[in-house]
Amino acid sequence: MKNFPHANKIIFLVLIATLFSACGYKQSSKFAREAIGEKISTSVIISAQDPENTVVIKDAVDSAILEVFHASLTTRESSDTHLSLKIQNPVYAPTQYDSNGFVVGYRTTITLNITRLKNGVTKNYSLSGTYDFSVSPNAVLTDQERFDAIKFSSQKAIKSFIAQVSAEGAREKNIKERRDDNTSNN
Repeated sequence: MKNFPHANKIIFLVLIATLFSACGYKQSSKFAREAIGEKISTSVIISAQDPENTVVIKDAVDSAILEVFHASLTTRESSDTHLSLKIQNPVYAPTQYDSNGFVVGYRTTITLNITRLKNGVTKNYSLSGTYDFSVSPNAVLTDQERFDAIKFSSQKAIKSFIAQVSAEGAREKNIKERRDDNTSNN
């Protein structure tokens, strides 16, 4: 193998590829897509206290649907699944102080309540996301810092939703395969 220094790497990669294809590996987004469907509609319940944040949440949800589910956004009437989202008031907690006692770091926590409606079945989720950020000592939070914190913590909450839906999709697929095996054996 002296003449082929990369041969070991190539062999290793081929073995890994064979292992994944042999065990039926599927990306979690495929399970999520099977559980959610190909066409998704979304709505965000607007908070009277903080209407600007609902626009950020709606954009983050729509972006996640396109990127992760690889599904189409559509109207509620033609969708396989409808997601209704409601944001709880963001919580800003100090996480770091400077030597003078001024806050220089915050953690934003967002809780999203998501209601999923598919085939007449409703399922509720409550998910949280956090985002840590720094500020100048004795500074007031700017609108941009607040919006960024809400956006990034909301994206984390949405990723938690996607992970949960993926796990549900994998479980549903396993149950269906077991049923199919049992009916074919009888």
